[in-house]
Amino acid sequence: MTPPKLYHKARSVISGALLLCLGVSGAQAEPIRIVTEELPPYNMTRDGQLTGMSTEVVQAVLKEVHMQATIQSMPWARAYDLALHDADVLIYSITRTAEREHLFKWVGTIAASRWYIYSSSGHPIGLMDLNDARDWQTATVNEDVGEQYLIGKHFVVGQQLQSSNRYELNYQKLQTGRVDLWISDELNAGYLARQAGDEPARTLVQSLRVPELEEAGGFNMAFSAATPDATVQLFQKGLNTIRENGTYDAIARKWN
Repeated sequence: MTPPKLYHKARSVISGALLLCLGVSGAQAEPIRIVTEELPPYNMTRDGQLTGMSTEVVQAVLKEVHMQATIQSMPWARAYDLALHDADVLIYSITRTAEREHLFKWVGTIAASRWYIYSSSGHPIGLMDLNDARDWQTATVNEDVGEQYLIGKHFVVGQQLQSSNRYELNYQKLQTGRVDLWISDELNAGYLARQAGDEPARTLVQSLRVPELEEAGGFNMAFSAATPDATVQLFQKGLNTIRENGTYDAIARKWN
């Protein structure tokens, strides 16, 4: 017969372990919603399937943490709003800026990025600094980091900025003269040019580099603020694991 003190101690240990297991399982089993946008070649729909470098990284992390979730592509402003206000929402590819730092719970960087303000080779514009861009119309995407950056520098949508919901529309606007400038990630700009049958080096001019956006650390995965910390930590561990075991590097080589 087990002595009463030992019995109660053993029961306490078992109960604590059971609660811990239930807590971890509950965090992992909590359904999450994953949202992104059409930002080729990072995230894009091809033949009805969502693909791209960032998408493959997210899928690799899901596999690593043994979780299944549907990824939805939608206009960035809608995805951003969902991640701002709903619980258990994972958003990618999102740039981690000072303004966004406390709005989300950050998992980690999934792709590097370099940002430029472009002009068309048919109408090249030399910019010494950002202030020179105030005299021109610049294409942006609604609520994306490029637009938020320029608004933070006192550019105004509807005046200096022409906002749209699709990146490819901005390339078209630039090439047809509907805007003078376009702020974009370098890989995205080159991809869209090639998709239009153009050679980026012949149609695009890098009028001004935007290092402040690069200092933010590239494109990230982030959870909505109301997401449990255990879920965020699980994904952080998964991302670290695929970086350590070579999966991340294999994906990056495929798309760069």
